[in-house]
Amino acid sequence: MGAPSAALVCAPCVVVILSWLLLKYVKWVWLEPKKLERLLKDQGIKGSPYKFLMGDLRDNARLMREARSRPIPLTHDIVPRVTPLHHQLMKTHGKMCITWFGPIPRVTIMDPELVKEILSNKFGHFARPNSNPVMRLLGSGLVSYDGEKWAKHRRIINPAFHQEKLKLMMPAFSSSCVELIDRWKKLVDSSGEEHCELDVWPELQNLTGDVISRTAFGSSYEEGRRIFQLQHELAELIMEIIQFLPIPGYRFLPTKRNIKIRNIDKEIHIILGDLVSKRIKAMKMGDVYNDDLLGILIESNFKLDQEQDSKSLAMTVDEVIEECKLFYLAGQETTTSILTWTVILLSIHPDWQSRARQEVLEVFGDNKPDYDGLHHLKIVTMILYEVLRLYPPVVFLVRCTYKEMKLGKVTFHREFT
Repeated sequence: MGAPSAALVCAPCVVVILSWLLLKYVKWVWLEPKKLERLLKDQGIKGSPYKFLMGDLRDNARLMREARSRPIPLTHDIVPRVTPLHHQLMKTHGKMCITWFGPIPRVTIMDPELVKEILSNKFGHFARPNSNPVMRLLGSGLVSYDGEKWAKHRRIINPAFHQEKLKLMMPAFSSSCVELIDRWKKLVDSSGEEHCELDVWPELQNLTGDVISRTAFGSSYEEGRRIFQLQHELAELIMEIIQFLPIPGYRFLPTKRNIKIRNIDKEIHIILGDLVSKRIKAMKMGDVYNDDLLGILIESNFKLDQEQDSKSLAMTVDEVIEECKLFYLAGQETTTSILTWTVILLSIHPDWQSRARQEVLEVFGDNKPDYDGLHHLKIVTMILYEVLRLYPPVVFLVRCTYKEMKLGKVTFHREFT
């Protein structure tokens, strides 16, 4: 009699729990998004209609495939290529419009004054959103933190970017650049002509990966290059599955890509963990490694750890690993992008190419560039700033509200991003 009675008692409980979970799911994927869509439209903000669970992710993936299947013309209007969904919606609905990242509404804001107000974030009401666990595999360091944790990591990382530390990294920059130029010279010589055709994107990808590996890991840069390769492969895999991220539990499914993502992430952690552990051990024995990012990071962290009052402020080994991963992600693609566009624009405008070359020769002659001389390159600096203006490597920043906020004439609720 005992067992059947217990089963009778448990059955209604299971039904209640399942009903509650179902209600929460329906609210998350339909009721809440439709409510937010109505609130935005009532304030005059239009955009794509909400589509169950996936939002605009599938349309975005389709438009990106279509855009990248065609060669890009030599034009400054690159928005249709880089972010075709936003370009399409802004043409139809204006510069403030709605897109959907799964069931989450995103409001695109182009007004410089409103953007300035959001990014100044004096009261912490516009914060970085919590990213999907899969996206965090690419690196969840400084750029993903807010408040006290951000301040702690910024304090530890800051010494790596002091002027004197950057000067110490100049030999690494120089070595990588010299190797690239020598390789290009050999390609021209082997062609038997005064010129040859070259795809600069992979060349500059290798350059930036090599520079980051040297400046991040110093004498261990070969291991660093392996991390760079793995990070690049991981990023491509995650971009392939981004449209499925809103599906609950998708990352746990044993698909071929999910298994590969987990294996790559595991290998990155093993390599970085081994490098960090070796450096910490060497530092405790009195060895000094303060001329690369990893050494500076560990040294700064180690000093905090030794101070009794600041011990809780020191980063864990896992946090150091995440900062190293982020250094790759944030530095490699962005720098490759600006260098590639710089080369393209100098090819289109040979007069500016000649002026830049003449300035470099006047400042450095036949000598290798040095840190102090870089400040005298006015024309080169102007060119780089113009490339950044025309082809910014980061096309948008995401912020979300944690309470009801009024921005301009629009009231944003806490669920908006």
